Amino acid sequence: MTHLPVLITDLGLILAAGGITTIIFKKIKQPLVLGYILAGLLVGPHFKFVPTVSDNANITIWAEIGVIFLLFSLGLEFSFKKLVKVGGSSSITALVEIIGMSIIGYFAGKLMGWQTMDSIFLGAVLSVSSTTIIIRAFEELGVKHKKFANLVFGALIVEDLAAILIMVLLTTLAVSQQFAGAEMFSSILKLGFFLVLWFLGGIFIIPTFLKYTKKLMNDETLLVVSLALCLSMVLLAVKVGFSAALGAFIMGSILAETTFAEKIEHLTKSVKDLFGAIFFVSVGMLIDPNILLQYWQPVLIITAVTIVGKLITTGGGALISGQPLKTSVQTGMSLTQIGEFSFIIATLGLTLKVTSDFLYPITVAVSAITTFTTPYLIKYSENFYNALTKILPAKWLRGIDKYSSSTEGITTTSDWKILLKSYLINLVAHSVILAGIILLSTKYLYPFINNNIADGNKGIIISLILILFLMSPFLWALSIRRISRKAYSHLWLNKKYTRGPLVAFELFRIALAILFVSVVIVQFYDTWIAVATAIILIVGGMIIFNQRLQRFYERMESRFLGNLNAREEASKQPEILPWDTHLLELTVAPESEMVGQTLIDLSIREKYGINIALIERGKIMIPTPKPTERLYPNDKVLVIGTDDQLSSVKPLFEGSGITVDENIFPKHDMALQKIVVNSKSPVYGQSIRNSGIREKTQGLVVGIERKDQRILNPPSDFVFDNEDIVWVVGNNKKIAELLK
Repeated sequence: MTHLPVLITDLGLILAAGGITTIIFKKIKQPLVLGYILAGLLVGPHFKFVPTVSDNANITIWAEIGVIFLLFSLGLEFSFKKLVKVGGSSSITALVEIIGMSIIGYFAGKLMGWQTMDSIFLGAVLSVSSTTIIIRAFEELGVKHKKFANLVFGALIVEDLAAILIMVLLTTLAVSQQFAGAEMFSSILKLGFFLVLWFLGGIFIIPTFLKYTKKLMNDETLLVVSLALCLSMVLLAVKVGFSAALGAFIMGSILAETTFAEKIEHLTKSVKDLFGAIFFVSVGMLIDPNILLQYWQPVLIITAVTIVGKLITTGGGALISGQPLKTSVQTGMSLTQIGEFSFIIATLGLTLKVTSDFLYPITVAVSAITTFTTPYLIKYSENFYNALTKILPAKWLRGIDKYSSSTEGITTTSDWKILLKSYLINLVAHSVILAGIILLSTKYLYPFINNNIADGNKGIIISLILILFLMSPFLWALSIRRISRKAYSHLWLNKKYTRGPLVAFELFRIALAILFVSVVIVQFYDTWIAVATAIILIVGGMIIFNQRLQRFYERMESRFLGNLNAREEASKQPEILPWDTHLLELTVAPESEMVGQTLIDLSIREKYGINIALIERGKIMIPTPKPTERLYPNDKVLVIGTDDQLSSVKPLFEGSGITVDENIFPKHDMALQKIVVNSKSPVYGQSIRNSGIREKTQGLVVGIERKDQRILNPPSDFVFDNEDIVWVVGNNKKIAELLK
């Protein structure tokens, strides 16, 4: 009889148990993650009634591969551009939650008598929520069109990146076993340096490579190349001292910016699902029921701390960011769970041997309980909000509404802000690139030349020439390139206050470039005369070849920006809108009664209280359509209204079938913004009809705030007065022009 390797037997057992439990959990409509964990418990060493996995070491390796592909998949859904567009509200909400729950978790552990490292890891475990569980719950409850869902998705994006940073900091802390501020700061700087370097290099190289090899890429080749890129970045991340999970996440984020992102995500989904299942089964294998029975009180305490703490910190963060009370409460009650990243953080503590054995099974138990409670908390969040409004003093509610409204709208950007932001981006990006060139050249290029081409002084000269040649375009961009010309010119004209700081900025840029050149030369020559001579020659050469360097740099920049913007964002994070209104895209079903009718006949605004901001008909865009405009099958209509109004109008668009596009994000530059009318405003003293707002902004006036009074859908003969706050939905660029 042929001997079957233990690894194959164990793998078959894991997949069989996982398959059976997930079918059951699918039937009872529960998250599959819990099914995998239960399967791991059944085939683990602590449950004797079914066959047990015999080689735990090999399964651990499979589980590590599962973490790599799980993080790679999360990276594909992440995208750095998506993070940039998350917006302040989601960022503030997530950061308040992360910091608040880290502190609450730490003190909860200390109050239960846990050791310091157990308490620190508990805080980290509780600081991040579960993307998988929340998305599943939103889909099952049908609340993805709700306003608070936008904020939740944005906060989850920030949490994903923060979880990676937390893992790096915990690894540093576990190794040093002390709170060394300098070492922590050094780790953060190191992480930031490599993140920027990998992102810039990855966006410049990888999309270009995929573009030129596109004709050779069938599904099989693209799958192999994608996994190879993932594992290559994993090796690179481990090489420089980071975790394999970080490398996988970074490569996924880089590929998320390419035009191949959706296809790669589709091709790697099966691989991710297979190894992810093995990872979650291995999570269940580590659970000891005896430990859970022994620590049932901490499980219940931490579950309560998780639900209450996340409701307070997340809801509070949303309020601080300017969200209405209703949105804040619904957001807080949506994020009251822990999930996949919490498992990974708890696993990290076991791997580093710095946490007790009970923390891991407690984490899994709390995750299981909060997974079951999450759908109910989301479902009854509006009821909780209604109860809260009856309890809170009316003065508090008015204050929250006033604060929420005051944080919305257009914020003016000064020339100084524009210039300083541009200077900072220029300095950080090119400093990281130059430091990366120096690091790689001195570690690999010079030894290669010295050993294979020429040694001694000749080898040094050849190395210096090549290194400085590679650095020259970035030195030019760092020190000479003109940045934000328009803002710079405006500030330069103000001779009295701004010329001094501007000259200081320029001198600082030049000095920084000279410093980078000095760092390179000093590594080979100790004589300062030689250094000074070389710097003079380099500065002179950059001035002489200024035009060539500019053209070369602009070609590189053009390629980078082309790669970065090649893939249109499938979704954008939404503008945070006033009151309870938000934008939603609906599709007119062919069988809908709306087909062929004009907007004035449909009377949607009068019957349902919503406004139509845009009609997309194939490649034709019709902003703020006229009342005589007709609707046709498969028209995509961008409407604005409250949750209740949008819910009531959806069946009208759907007809007998469900064809609503649940993409809740605004598109095509349409946004809701506010105009504050004063005595010098061009619309002051005019009616809405005569003000020309529809013609000038392609917009609609959907609301007006006058002192303490709010007027939704004001009549066209309404006359604007001083200090009126006018809410307009339309083309945001044209609204900005109107404000000027």
